[in-house]
Amino acid sequence: MANIASAKKRIRSSIKNAEVNKNRISSIRTSIKKVEQTIVSGKKEDARKALAVAESHMMIAAGKGTINKKAMSRKVSRLNKSIKNLKK
Repeated sequence: MANIASAKKRIRSSIKNAEVNKNRISSIRTSIKKVEQTIVSGKKEDARKALAVAESHMMIAAGKGTINKKAMSRKVSRLNKSIKNLKK
């Protein structure tokens, strides 16, 4: 266990940051699943709306450094491509 005050503070802050990151990643995964479910169901407009919400969550997390920005951009691109391939 840490004896120095700054080390104790870093432990507290890293626990808090880990919790925030876990919640952020969880919301991203949930929103991605919603997009994928609407794509499977074939609802193009609903998929676009769900993608807009998911993309917002993904880019916020990428900007904060929770998840790699290029990985999130690639995921958005692939989801967008699969939405475009849907029939009306």
